[in-house]
Amino acid sequence: MTAKQTPLYQIHLDAGAKMVEFGGWLMPVQYSGIIEEHHAVRQKAGLFDVSHMGEFLVRGKDAEAFIQKLAVNDISVMQPGQAQYSPMCYENGGTVDDLLIYKHAGNDYMLVVNAGNIDKDWQWANRHKVGFDVEISDISGQTALVALQGPLSQEIIAGVLDADLGRLGYYRFLPSVRVAGIKTLLSRTGYTGEDGFELYCDAADAAALWRALLRAGAAHGLLPAGLGARDTLRFEACLPLYGHELSAEITPVEAGLGMFVKPDKGIFNGQAVLAAQKKDGAARALIGLEMTGRGIARADYPVWADGKPIGRITTGSVAPTLGKNLGLALVDKNYARIGQELFVEIRGKQVAAKVIKKPFYKREGK
Repeated sequence: MTAKQTPLYQIHLDAGAKMVEFGGWLMPVQYSGIIEEHHAVRQKAGLFDVSHMGEFLVRGKDAEAFIQKLAVNDISVMQPGQAQYSPMCYENGGTVDDLLIYKHAGNDYMLVVNAGNIDKDWQWANRHKVGFDVEISDISGQTALVALQGPLSQEIIAGVLDADLGRLGYYRFLPSVRVAGIKTLLSRTGYTGEDGFELYCDAADAAALWRALLRAGAAHGLLPAGLGARDTLRFEACLPLYGHELSAEITPVEAGLGMFVKPDKGIFNGQAVLAAQKKDGAARALIGLEMTGRGIARADYPVWADGKPIGRITTGSVAPTLGKNLGLALVDKNYARIGQELFVEIRGKQVAAKVIKKPFYKREGK
């Protein structure tokens, strides 16, 4: 299958970005360099093309009831203009995908799904809409999404926005504003651990929006950033990546996302398993690791304790902000205590590590 291109593909090539295939898409992994782009987002601002993500509109009399069945979080508490994070699960508690849910009005929602899961999620949603008076539309192909992230992102966006940012709180959105004259849904969300915004627009307007934001942010040190920095940033903030910290074999409770599981809200997929895990505890836990020996933990490396394998690394990397070799690992819950000494198997050699508190990075004031 030929990899797909976002509306910004040619812009990335013109900028000299290094392109890779990710989730069936050709995406920029870096422009000036992963470390430089990472620090730009932590200290100033970075601009990401995340148009590979999928968007579904869910409308109709039963839209709320339908999403309540799919999602494990409780959307009945949402107000129009609010966004919510939620995993979506199988009956056995394994994770189909994790979503952002935007509430436009009483029974008018947008679901944002992971790029590699668009087809699977579309089939899953349609399979479960039987009995619900609801219409689902896949607008992924006509929608572009860019993310402006970093401590200076508010100053940058305020300079090209036709609305008052003062009323836009965290996980809130403005459904129809103009950014540099371009009609945009502006959301105060992101995936980096920093303050920032995600901007949805018509695919035909993506290039103009991208260029306008880069011009507006030039004096603030804004850099285009690729998937490489996006991964190290989300990793430091311990934000899950589907296929690593979440999968069909990993439940949200095991992944440490039990706060987003609401067993008492009514019937939903995976309810019985997830309710039991929240009540009694899951057999596995997602832990943070600091390497105390020499080496970098990478995904799927085995984790050992007491002379036996007790789990595996889900994500491992140098943490550029902290200057440490860190990892996330899914392990037997009996070895999840802070300070627990463990070993990560790196090319056949067991390297010392210890369990540390998550998240690794948390911005000031959050």
